[in-house]
Amino acid sequence: MSDLRLFITTTEKQSEVIMDLMTEAFEDDGYAIATMEMDEKKDIWEASLYIDFDEEDEMRARLSDVIVAHFPDATIKREVIPDVDWIAKSLEGLSPVRAGRFLVHGSHDRDKVRINDIAIEIDAGQAFGTGHHGTTAGCLEVIERVMRARKVRNALDLGTGSGVLAIAARKLKPIPVLATDIDPIATRVAAENVRRNGISTGITTVTAPGFHSPAFATHGPFDLIIANILARPLIKMAPQLAGHLAPGGSVILSGILASQRWKVLSAYNGQHLRHVRTIWRNGWVTIHLDRP
Repeated sequence: MSDLRLFITTTEKQSEVIMDLMTEAFEDDGYAIATMEMDEKKDIWEASLYIDFDEEDEMRARLSDVIVAHFPDATIKREVIPDVDWIAKSLEGLSPVRAGRFLVHGSHDRDKVRINDIAIEIDAGQAFGTGHHGTTAGCLEVIERVMRARKVRNALDLGTGSGVLAIAARKLKPIPVLATDIDPIATRVAAENVRRNGISTGITTVTAPGFHSPAFATHGPFDLIIANILARPLIKMAPQLAGHLAPGGSVILSGILASQRWKVLSAYNGQHLRHVRTIWRNGWVTIHLDRP
């Protein structure tokens, strides 16, 4: 858990630019970054970088170099982060989320499941992905569309987080799914959620940075690749991702701000993948492409 938040108070439009700048500067180093709306009527947003206490001087200087060149009047503020599991706390009491036939719910909302729902039970925890974020919900919607329209024999969930997307694919059709993440905590949580959802076989969870694991060659090539990560790593991994896609296969990409979609599309068009559709949710997009 990070100890300190460095943040800039700004507008929605400027926060998108700042998010791009921070992604470019800090994402490869593994730092958490985020933007959040603070006051809708006044158009007040915050763009944040989460760090450890002992990094403050260095990271403040780096952040200043990144931001001040574009926004000279920006002021970098700080907030001490209490030792609280904010992921769990922020998701307490959230309502179930519907995306197509999928219903993502916590254990306290099992009574909300309807007869024809494809229910996925995910409680707040240490890994990203409960369905409440626009990127996860968008992926769920596109997964259902793709798997109902095309013959999918196997799937890859790259950057699986909580495992919700891998579980969705497996519940929709009994196909083998490889679920990978760079974070060993995420792969452990994903495996726990797979078991929680009554799936005993068919989903393999592996800790793997990028495509550096023999699991990809063992389980691939894939008819469906789902990657809900962030725009910059998606762009960098475009050649490798396309290389693991089977002929006629589909790709679902998310974790992409609306302003970043053209860069992502350009990278994958360069790999001869065809844009099928884009879904917009709360400033984020989910992109469906295929290999003709």
